[in-house]
Amino acid sequence: MREIVLDTETTGLDPLRGDRLVEIGCIEIFNRMPTGQTFHVYINPERDMPAEAFAVHGLSTEFLASKPLFTEVVDDFLAFIGDTPLVIHNASFDISFINAELDRIKRAAIPKDRLVDTLLLARRKHPGVSNRLDDLCSRYAIDNSRRTKHGALLDAELLAEVYIDLIGARQSQLILASEAADARSGSYGDMPRRHREVPLAARVSEADREAHRAFVATLGDKPIWNDYLPPLATPAAAPAA
Repeated sequence: MREIVLDTETTGLDPLRGDRLVEIGCIEIFNRMPTGQTFHVYINPERDMPAEAFAVHGLSTEFLASKPLFTEVVDDFLAFIGDTPLVIHNASFDISFINAELDRIKRAAIPKDRLVDTLLLARRKHPGVSNRLDDLCSRYAIDNSRRTKHGALLDAELLAEVYIDLIGARQSQLILASEAADARSGSYGDMPRRHREVPLAARVSEADREAHRAFVATLGDKPIWNDYLPPLATPAAAPAA
């Protein structure tokens, strides 16, 4: 199953009061494992950056002035997330900003039934304690030393690690890996080998083989790879009569 772990940075706390989106970071995971595919973009908010927000993420008005507008990156963003579930920490905050930007350019909002809110998951699993992203990283022994300031892509990377632990997927993966290793070592017997009932059709046609033979014939009797092959054994001489 494909999921997208998402985080944003903004100019403030309320899109209804003029605060805007300034950064989006996304991490693709498949079957609860990161695939290495990411989406990351800085966005020109077309307004100033309040000092309070700058202290959180360090993105200045001057830095963002040369970045694209949301309308210039929205198609790439929507193509990346597709129709997959979105894993977000405190999802109502991030999605309110994304949907405000979508509404501003007359695009359809992202429905809330696509959201997986890791803050709610954490509160159910760890009630009565703080469940900020930094707290969860500490709880699950995830290295967040690079997080000197908030950053959408880094926070999405950390959240992907937290999410895998939070839902118990990492433990399941470790158990499966351990069982597979035991099976390979003989603890549970040999691993069964599956065979196709119908062999795959050959992808190399007779025309391909003929073209290869014709190419090899053009190389003469001293092709370069013979320099790297061991010499052929000389047949033993027949014993004298």
